[in-house]
Amino acid sequence: MTTDHAIPPIVDRATWQAQIDALRMREKAHTREGDAIAAARRRLPMVEIDGQTPVHGHNGLVPFIDVFEGRSMLFASYHMWHAGKSTAEQCPGCTLFTNQIHDMTFLHSRDVTVAVLCEGPYAESDAYRAFMGWELPWYAVPATSAPALINDGHFGMTVCYLRVGERVFETYWTTDRGDEILGSSYLMLDRTVYGRQEAWEDSPDGWPRRSDEAMRSNGRPIAHWSRMTDTMP
Repeated sequence: MTTDHAIPPIVDRATWQAQIDALRMREKAHTREGDAIAAARRRLPMVEIDGQTPVHGHNGLVPFIDVFEGRSMLFASYHMWHAGKSTAEQCPGCTLFTNQIHDMTFLHSRDVTVAVLCEGPYAESDAYRAFMGWELPWYAVPATSAPALINDGHFGMTVCYLRVGERVFETYWTTDRGDEILGSSYLMLDRTVYGRQEAWEDSPDGWPRRSDEAMRSNGRPIAHWSRMTDTMP
């Protein structure tokens, strides 16, 4: 044992297996409920937005419909940006989730494009994209375009769209913990003995807890640390 933290009770395998079996029943019920919610999500109505709303990409201003890259569906992550701030001061949550979007081949096979729509100046956020090594489609939303795309939402959300010919419709949006669908890290942590180690979790006494800055380390978003250099901005 090398951990300095409390550990679960140690039992024989039969006792352990009995508790795993009981938990599995709850997990399966949770999965089935998730399937039912997804079915309801597929039956939601949709609302039309202006597909000609300009966004800023690597080729300058383009209509929002171009973000689909010719596909019929778009999964968009609205990345928060703190204009004029250093890389260390950028949103650790958005950085964490965007950093987990890598291979999009399977999504493309289902006619879905994935893109990031960032607030703030394009040049600033695109430099951050390059620093992080992200290759997914990246756009900045001008302040004049934000009302048409965001409506009652905000940056720090994920939104799904459907393109029907030259018309664009918003079909779903979520935010906060709903954004966890962008990556698997939290889901993997949920299956480990110490979980996410965050203050809000229901864990036994003696389990490790991280500070309120659970997504930062030494003042930087944790996702930065795999690319630290002496000349990092």
